[in-house]
Amino acid sequence: MIVGRFAVTVTKGLQSMAHRSTLEAERPAKSKAAKRGNHGSSASAERERVFDAFRRWGYLEASLDPLGFLEPLKYPDLDFSGPDADAARAIYSATIGADFMHLLEPERRRWIAERMESAGPETDRDVILTRLVRADLFEQVLQSRYLGTKRFSLEGVTSLIPLLDAILDAAGEHGAVESVVAMSHRGRLNVMVHTACKAPHEVVAGFEDVDPRSVLGAGDVKYHIGATGHYVTAHGKEIGIHLVSNPSHLEAVDPVAVGRVRAKLTRYAGGSTRFDSNKVVPIVMHGDAAFAGQGIFAETLNFADLTAYTVGGTIQIIVNNLIGFTTRPVQEHSARFAADLAKRQNVPIFHVNAEDPDAVVRVGQIAADYRATFGSDVVVDLIGYRRHGHSEVDDPTITQPRLYERIKNHPPLWKIYARHTGVDAAKAVAAVRAEYEVEQTKAGQLKKTPNLRKLPDYWSAYHRGKFRPEYEVETGLSAENIGKLTEALVRVPQGFHVHPKIVKLLEQRSEMGRGKRLIDYGFAESLAFGSLLLEGTPLRLSGQDTQRGTFNQRHAVLVDTESEDTYVPLANLAPGQPFCEIYNSSLSEAGCLGFEYGFSRDYPEALVLWEAQFGDFVNGAQVIIDQFISAGEDKWDLPSGVVLLLPHGFEGQGPEHSSARIERFLQLAGEDNLQICQPSSAAQYFHMLRRQARRPWRKPLIVFTPKSMLRHPDACSDLDDFAAPHFFEVVPDRVVTDAKHILIASGKVGHELKAERRKRKDSSTAVLFLDQLYPLPKAEIAAALAAHPNAREVIWVQEEPRNMGPFFYVMPRLAQIAQERGLALRSVKRSPSASPATGSAKAHELEQKTLLSLAFTTTSGN
Repeated sequence: MIVGRFAVTVTKGLQSMAHRSTLEAERPAKSKAAKRGNHGSSASAERERVFDAFRRWGYLEASLDPLGFLEPLKYPDLDFSGPDADAARAIYSATIGADFMHLLEPERRRWIAERMESAGPETDRDVILTRLVRADLFEQVLQSRYLGTKRFSLEGVTSLIPLLDAILDAAGEHGAVESVVAMSHRGRLNVMVHTACKAPHEVVAGFEDVDPRSVLGAGDVKYHIGATGHYVTAHGKEIGIHLVSNPSHLEAVDPVAVGRVRAKLTRYAGGSTRFDSNKVVPIVMHGDAAFAGQGIFAETLNFADLTAYTVGGTIQIIVNNLIGFTTRPVQEHSARFAADLAKRQNVPIFHVNAEDPDAVVRVGQIAADYRATFGSDVVVDLIGYRRHGHSEVDDPTITQPRLYERIKNHPPLWKIYARHTGVDAAKAVAAVRAEYEVEQTKAGQLKKTPNLRKLPDYWSAYHRGKFRPEYEVETGLSAENIGKLTEALVRVPQGFHVHPKIVKLLEQRSEMGRGKRLIDYGFAESLAFGSLLLEGTPLRLSGQDTQRGTFNQRHAVLVDTESEDTYVPLANLAPGQPFCEIYNSSLSEAGCLGFEYGFSRDYPEALVLWEAQFGDFVNGAQVIIDQFISAGEDKWDLPSGVVLLLPHGFEGQGPEHSSARIERFLQLAGEDNLQICQPSSAAQYFHMLRRQARRPWRKPLIVFTPKSMLRHPDACSDLDDFAAPHFFEVVPDRVVTDAKHILIASGKVGHELKAERRKRKDSSTAVLFLDQLYPLPKAEIAAALAAHPNAREVIWVQEEPRNMGPFFYVMPRLAQIAQERGLALRSVKRSPSASPATGSAKAHELEQKTLLSLAFTTTSGN
């Protein structure tokens, strides 16, 4: 555990940091710039005009690039001279470039100006120097010991370490008890040691690869994994650090980290959205190329002030090497700075030269204080360089020979800082180098790679890994309990003006709950959510137009027709119930799904769901699905119980409103990493949701939900179905009990097959619904086939093309089961297609009729 950062001492900071207050230290003087001068104005007014110009544009003239390639602009509006101009230039155009005058609120602009124009707290240069020595030597030791091994060095921006120290020290004074830290691979190992405070030998053990058999087919590279630890501030306060695991998809972690913070804040607030945002501080680090180029960051930045997603501000740090792999800034972004993307919102940006550590520390303190004061995002653009190639095995001189010729002769920052401050670094260097040598020896002696992260205690009640029978639970609800719950679900406050159509809906739902009408999907979902809430399970549901439901099916949030006030029946079932949050999301897939995944990671006892408007749009979040949801447990041993609701079904609405790409999720399925279901009825949907929450087994649940069947009588259920003990992974045929031919389908097409059977008056064909696709319930399928001892053949039927849907996954497994029973196996499906569905409603109808006909034609005459 590393203690102590920056105490205020009598040591003066660098000149760029020790700014005097211009209001106190500078004698009012008239500008000498004739073309700018206003000789008739007062000296103070003229002085204010000069300072206002530098507050607006001074950052453009700031000296920010340690190597001098990013030259300061000569901005025409700053063509001033004289004492006032000199004073303003020393503040706003030195090694800190504050870009803040675009902020809407005058008090925020005034706050920043006062902080910039006042002397900052003096810093402990001995501490800063030691931290720089530690950061640089850590990289150098790894470079010498593990030559030719990737580590993604921090060299060139090692002042990131004192920057993080300054932020956490200030955050601790504002009441922080935890910080969720997210970053890509560059500098991650350094941050693990110096911010998450892991022992160096534990981190270095990843290079030794001491126990390869323990992670065969699993695990991740050392610069992707996360870490947990404790940082102790300069004032002795302990802050828990959660460094989030992240794939090579650089910005994919952004919404995940923010979602985790929201969950932690909610937990600290006892399940309330009225939380103290200072308790958990999100710090998200970016590369300059990724910050400007990756759209998921823009999606996440947009969350800042949205009720559904706000965390009271995120401290965004651009670890700016002024290069992306081999690509220079002029090829990366259209703006002067990568950070300019943040100016789309009400967010201040502090550019700072990474080789002025005192200025870096000052900016860190301002950033943390600004977030605590205004509950807002803030961007720190830490501008340095990259000493090696993109990785240490890459030769950057091929593409940037001039740049790397200059870097080759450029000393490490600790040497520059020691020479500038006059602090003797010899003792610190010797002590740190000796420490790292000992730690390296320890790493080589380990027999097993240490686990750098620990799940929080609130995960102790939940299981991961393979499913075990003892995890199973009952999910049924009696008619009496449903009746009581219904009363609460259809109740509205006195004086609340309900839309006439919703009045009718509530009347229908009241009848459903009393057994006088079949229950549809919308109300089955409300019953599942309501019963779980009353049993103590918190609920969070978000998605595009989710409060009402894209298909007008949910109406979880009622709107007063006169005032537009809202009322959520599920949030008002009983006093003291757990939280119930139901939100319309921003128009984002990757960002929103990443956020909900992150929330589920730190609230395992809650049912956390994200809904796509149409399942087709989920591919906008493919990175989150591939890298976190499907693989997170296997790579990082980090479980999640997040639920995806993906409307799916071929109904003639075209190629972008038909398919949630079942095949892609089945391709990702392995080692019980997912649950993939397509519930065939309202009651099945009810049982599946309750099973997900009540089981102590946490796995992501992918649900292909209906569209046209939401209120269809064939898919509605009566009260008895809700009293069944559990979810049926295979739904047997209740009509035909001794079939010669067995059709197996999943989803809407199964109901169409049953309707076609009625039309044909066929009594020899059974229709089975496969409601759980993964893990495939082989024993249940075999039992369902065994119930028809005179059957001759099994036919898999799907409405998706042959190269899509469950065909590739189900058929070889069905073949084995059918063979064991001596049954022939055939399939009916659309022909292979590059596009999921036709854009013609009439063509769809013709295709569907043909598909249904083929399903029965193959059995005719047998």
